[in-house]
Order: sequence, then C-alpha cells, then structure tokens
Amino acid sequence: MKENYCLQAALVCLGMLCHSQAFASERRGHLRPSFHGHHEKGKEGQVLQRSKRGWVWNQFFVIEEYTGPDPVLVGRLHSDIDSGDGNIKYILSGEGAGTIFVIDDKSGNIHATKKLDREERAQYTLMAQAVDRDTNRPLEPPSEFIVKVQDINDNPPEFLHETYHANVPERSNVGTSVIQVTASDADDPTYGNSAKLVYSILEGQPYFSVEAQTGIIRTALPNMDREAKEEYHVVIQAKDMGGHMGGLSGTTKVTITLTDVNDNPPKFPQSVYQMSVSEASVPGEEVGRVKAKDPDIGENGLVTYSIVDGDGMELFEITTDYETQEGVIKLKKPVDFETKRAYSLKVEAANMHIDQKFISNGPFKDTVTVKIAVEDADEPPMFLAPSYIHEVQENAAAGTVVGRVHAKDPDAANSQIRYSIDRHTDLDRFFTINPEDGFIKTTKPLDREETAWLNITVFAAEIHNRHQEAKVPVAIRVLDVNDNAPKFAAPYEGFICESDQTKPLSNQPIVTISADDKDDTANGPRFIFSLPPEIIHNPNFTVRDNRDNTAGVYARRGGFSRQKQDLYLLPIVISDGGIPPMSSTNTLTIKVCGCDVNGALLSCNAEAYILNAGLSTGALIAILACIVILLGKGLPKLNGITSPREDRLLYLGFQLMLFSYAEINRRFCLLGLYKLPFLSVVATKNPATLMIRFPIKLA
Repeated sequence: MKENYCLQAALVCLGMLCHSQAFASERRGHLRPSFHGHHEKGKEGQVLQRSKRGWVWNQFFVIEEYTGPDPVLVGRLHSDIDSGDGNIKYILSGEGAGTIFVIDDKSGNIHATKKLDREERAQYTLMAQAVDRDTNRPLEPPSEFIVKVQDINDNPPEFLHETYHANVPERSNVGTSVIQVTASDADDPTYGNSAKLVYSILEGQPYFSVEAQTGIIRTALPNMDREAKEEYHVVIQAKDMGGHMGGLSGTTKVTITLTDVNDNPPKFPQSVYQMSVSEASVPGEEVGRVKAKDPDIGENGLVTYSIVDGDGMELFEITTDYETQEGVIKLKKPVDFETKRAYSLKVEAANMHIDQKFISNGPFKDTVTVKIAVEDADEPPMFLAPSYIHEVQENAAAGTVVGRVHAKDPDAANSQIRYSIDRHTDLDRFFTINPEDGFIKTTKPLDREETAWLNITVFAAEIHNRHQEAKVPVAIRVLDVNDNAPKFAAPYEGFICESDQTKPLSNQPIVTISADDKDDTANGPRFIFSLPPEIIHNPNFTVRDNRDNTAGVYARRGGFSRQKQDLYLLPIVISDGGIPPMSSTNTLTIKVCGCDVNGALLSCNAEAYILNAGLSTGALIAILACIVILLGKGLPKLNGITSPREDRLLYLGFQLMLFSYAEINRRFCLLGLYKLPFLSVVATKNPATLMIRFPIKLA
C-alpha cells in the first residue's frame, strides 16, 4: 500500500508540471489569430491536432484508486477568447459529469471527486463547451474528449476454481500431464506487467511440477504406487508482475488421485485351508470358502477361482462370489465316510483382466491346497437295487411268495433293518411283507384280466432309529393263466333269403364271425370255430374256419321259407390255443327274410295266416288257455338259452300273454304239442301277435 501512495504522488507532480508548461505555452500563443492547438490522446493512443479552435489540455488520464485528501486534477479547459475577465463560462457534460467529474466554470479546471476503478470502467467520454456567462450564448462549438483511467496493480490473480480434482494412473511416466489450472488478473494486460502471470507449486513436491507459463501440472516422480499412497494435495500459486517481487498472487488447491492399474497379482494369505463335510450333505451344499487378496481395485482386483488338481476334483466344485471376491467350494457329488474319509484339492486364484504393460509383474495368479475331511453321519438304509420287478401267476393261492427286497445299513454300526409296505400304494392289501427278511407274499388270488401290473412301495428303516428310512418301488407282474374261454366278439345275427329248392346255393357266407379272449395272447388266439359234435351234420348250416381267427357261416341247402320256419338258432363252439384249451358255445341267430330279385333284404317279419283250424271256438279257447297257464309258470333255462320276458301282448280277439317265438316253440315241444298236426304258433315282433295257423310242424 505504501508503494501505491508513492506512485500516486509522483503522478500528481507530473500532472502539475504539465499544467505549468501548458500555461506558458498559452501565454506565448495568445496573440495568434487562432486557438492554440492542444494534444488529445485518442483511444488508440494517437495525438490529435485541432486547427481552428483549441482547448488547452493539462491532463488526459486519471490514476485509479487515488485516495488523497484533495480531488484529483484531471485537466483544464481554456479558450483563446477567454481574456480572464470572467465573462466566459465553461460547461462540462457527458459520462460522470457533475457526479464524478466537476469543472470550475471560471478557470476550466476539471477534477475527479471520487475514487475510480479501472476494472469497473476504463474510460469516460465527456463534452466541453464555452458560453457567455450572462447570456449562456455558446462561444465555441461543443468539443468531445476522453478521460482514461490509468491502471495500477490493485487486483491479485484469481483461479477459475477454488479447488480442482484430477486423476492420473499410478506408475505413470515422469512428465505425464495431470491437469491444467488457469488464473486470470483483472488488471490491464496492455499496461505494464500488472496482468502478467507466472505459476509455481507451493505444495506437492517432489511428486508433481507445474509449467510456469501454462499452469499444466505434470508428474515429477516415476512409479508412484496407488497401493502405497492414493491421494495427493497440491497447492499452485499464480503471481502477477511476471512473478517479481511486489507482485500480487493467488492460490488454488488441487487434489490428485492415483487411479488403479493391475500391477498386483492375487495372493492367498495362507498355504493350506482345512475344511470338513458331512457324508449326509447333499450336492450343492457349501463346504467352505477361500480368498486370495489383491490390493488392486475395480476390475483390476477381480479374481476367479478354479480347481486345477486333487483327488476330489470329481466330487467338489468351486464358484466365485463376486460380491466378496471369495471362492466358494461346494459338494458336487455325495461323499461316503465308509469309502473315503479325506480329500485334497489344489485351488487356483487368477486375475480376470491382465494389463500387458505390467505383465512382467506376473504371474497374476496363485494356488493353495484345500484339505477336506469327511465326517461320519447316521445314514438311512440303502436298497441293493434302485427298483424291483417280480412276477406271480394269477389265481395263485394266498401266501404265494412273490419275491424279495433287500436293504442294508451303510454305517459302520450296521443296524438291523425292518421292512414294511406303504399301504397308500396297496389299498386292496394284495400283499404282505416279512418285516425281517423282506419276502413279499400274496394275501389273495390275483386276476390278470383285472390288473396286469401292481405297483407298491416298500420302506426300510433302522430298528433303533425309525426316522432313518428309505423306500424303493416294486413292480409286480401278474402272469396269465388260461382261465377265460373265447366268446363272440359281437352279438352276431345272420340273414338268409327265402328261395325255392331249384335255386343254386350262394358261395358267400351268411355272416363272418370272430372272437375275443380276455387272456393273454399266449393263451388266446388262434381261435378254432366248429359246430357241436351232436349237430356236426346239421342239414341247414355249416361253419368254415378261415384260420385267421374268423369263420364263415354258410347255408347247406336252399328252399328256406318263412312259412315253414323263419328263425334258426345255430350253436357254434369256439376254442382257444391255450394250455389247457378253453372253449365256449355261442348261439348265432339266423333269420329267414324276404328279398328282392337281387337278393336285397325286404322284410324279416313273420307272415301271419288266419286259417280255420277245424275246431270250435270253445275248443280253441280251451287249448290256448291251457297253453297260457303252462307258459306262465316261467320255465327255467332250456338248452343254455334263457327265456325272454319282453313283448307280452298277444292278440286273438282278446288279450293274452305273449312270449318270443323260440320260447313258445320249445314249450310247445316240451308239452308234446308238436304231435298235434292241426296246431302251429307264430310270434311276430313290435307289436307281436300270436295267431293260430294250421297245419305246420313245430319240431
């Protein structure tokens, strides 16, 4: 501050010297016919000459920040026509006139009444004029001039930011650019060295340096290690006046962080890890963890683990927990204490990302030995097979042995085993098991045709610890015995057309039949079709076996007539190929029908003929009443055919009970009515009508 006062005093003295010189010049030029020319310093610093009128200028600038006791004399205005009698009045207008700048209207002296700051405003434009004091008549045209504020070094350099943050990779080469800091100075850069800045480092050596002219901060030491020190605090100074003594300065703080590079390999803190696992553990369970330490961070510190050797490579696996950077050893397959009690693994930890610049620091991996002890556990029993399949013949007597299951205790104690059947799988209780030896037996005969396979579950538990339990599926196949005779595959019915004796027989079968057998194919097909021995020479029909499990029924004669007999019942014997063979007799119904000339069926209903029986009405009624009474007794099964009870309406002038034709025919024969040549019975269906016709032989 003392230096500033001295400079301002010197400038004031210089201004007064100029004023005295100008006054002398004015006196010397007063007799000249024109105004004395004056020097005006323009915006670019040039000197201007006025030729017609002249203002006398004593000062063209004012020093900023002047704090003296008296106003600063800026300059003086004077006109050649001013004789000094006080008749001329000087007027000042323009920027700051009357507030910052005031003029003595008699002498023309201009003073600055306030302290000026060049950084706020560097110059002012003013207008001067001389007028008659009494009339205010202008004596001279207005003249414009500029007052410039002269700079002094009153502003220290200022950085754009109070603090800076920068990063640079660790182990960077010397001279690596870190960051550029920039300061500015509000002083006039065109005047002196007030705004000429020089940068220097106050704190942060010997690690960093700064370029004096640019402010670029660079590394100054090689191989700076982030793991040793990560953050540095640097103070940079900017000083004006070219850095010379007396200059003003400003500082800023720069925080420099070393960023990580992968320059450190992972390292296990110990050479051997001890772990244990129970033999009861299931695959996927965690056995233990290992961790290799890597001082690097981020992706440079990522480690992956693997098993590279050892006798437990097939039983154990390792995964990487990326949150904790640990290697997690897990059980891959079950272990057995009784088989092997200890395993050894060689685990490797390796960096995932390798920086080729630092490959010489490698290898970026490490290995460790992991020893795993197997602990004994009370294990459940184990069946000797994962499943069992047994066979038993159907119809075998209760108590028949089906098979055996066998389990043992894998522990060294070798506890006794007890067996049982899961009754949820044997709801009908077909089987029982010996709890001591595991033999399975039947409790009742089995029918293969109902169920060919039975599936049960057998439990095995330790006698002293029922919670240690195992189970095994047992499939039991029921073997077939030929105990089912073959039967018609469908309710077959044949139809034959009425014809005369002269018409040739057809080569086509009346109907083709086949059979079903519930037994297995070994005891079923092939089927054999034939007529019963007692009617092997049946004059009406015959059966031909096609030897493909089917047979055809053929007519042995022609001349079938519905008037004589419209329905035939043909018994057919079907035998299978089992051991021993089984057979059954099945009845085929053959109807005599009316056909057209092409053999197409027209009608199979019986034709009724109303004939005079030669009896009185009373006799007929007595005979029919006797028949009805006998029919109503409900005769039992006859010749293997059950009498039907459907369609019982009978019409003969009044209602009677009606039976099917077959039953009536048989009952009549049973009564010996077939010996009455005058009596015949015809039964028709839907609705059925019983009529007397004569004469037709029934047998």
